[in-house]
Amino acid sequence: MFEITILLITSIMMFVTFAPFSPSNHWISRVWEFPRVQIAVITLVLMFASSFIDSPVLCLVLLITNALLTSYQLMWIFPYTRLCTKQVPKSSGIQGQPSIKIMTSNVLMPNRQVNKLIDLVNHHQPDVLVTLETDLWWETQLASIHKDYPYRVNHPLDNLYGMHLYSKYALEDIQVLELIEKDIPSIHCYLILNEDTKIKCHFLHPAPPSPTENDTSTPRDKELLVIAKQIAKKTEATIVTGDLNDVAWSPTTKAFRQISGLKDPRIGRGMFNTFHADYPFLRWPLDHIFHSEHFTLSKIERMPSVSSDHFPLLSELIYDPK
Repeated sequence: MFEITILLITSIMMFVTFAPFSPSNHWISRVWEFPRVQIAVITLVLMFASSFIDSPVLCLVLLITNALLTSYQLMWIFPYTRLCTKQVPKSSGIQGQPSIKIMTSNVLMPNRQVNKLIDLVNHHQPDVLVTLETDLWWETQLASIHKDYPYRVNHPLDNLYGMHLYSKYALEDIQVLELIEKDIPSIHCYLILNEDTKIKCHFLHPAPPSPTENDTSTPRDKELLVIAKQIAKKTEATIVTGDLNDVAWSPTTKAFRQISGLKDPRIGRGMFNTFHADYPFLRWPLDHIFHSEHFTLSKIERMPSVSSDHFPLLSELIYDPK
């Protein structure tokens, strides 16, 4: 019975490892790009358990199989460990360099613990706050922070895709676009850092592939790659952030970085898993920040829970084009 159990679980791990190789973009195939850490842990345990199997042949086959499965999963997640070289350098700490502190928070629309987010904002004082899944109720409740954020973009929706932007810096050329799907908006604008510097910003929240959302990942993938191709044509300072409903190590996000040329400050620093806040074993990085080579990193932190299924993400970038 022990051997059968190990063999069965190994077979399942083989299926979920190879499922993303399918040419289909159906969520059943693509969802297995998310839990690579969890799959690696399970296959590592299976390697250890296989050593207790009496049959030498079966023991060897299972050991090799699970070693290969573990290695493959680790290959994807390795860049998001501290063993990898940092892609974005730490800021030099030189005084007077312009900086921008950005907090993104998917609040979970039915969540009513708005004071937890307000307390975080008041404590950390981000220059830019991006809220996702915010409806008209959330817009009203967040009115207390307006005094600190004179520049705002409000786009409340009751379909889990409302979006609000709060900024201490002036905004120009503001566009709220539905790039791929109706009622799935994104915000695009220039943020005026000072009289000599403006930054192109894209705030995104595409729909995920899931049984309750889109059957396939195609709309999400298209939105990310449309933005990547727009960025690739320009040399201006750029920031992309939001809940992309895709993990940092997926082929789509990797293609987004390669096409756009943007950098990921998490590479070499950690995963900063922001979802799911309620289940520690089922967490992965869904909330992202990418930026052009014009910036170094002062800090990036996962914030405490605001009673959402996502943790907020706080990043501080230093404008340092040299």
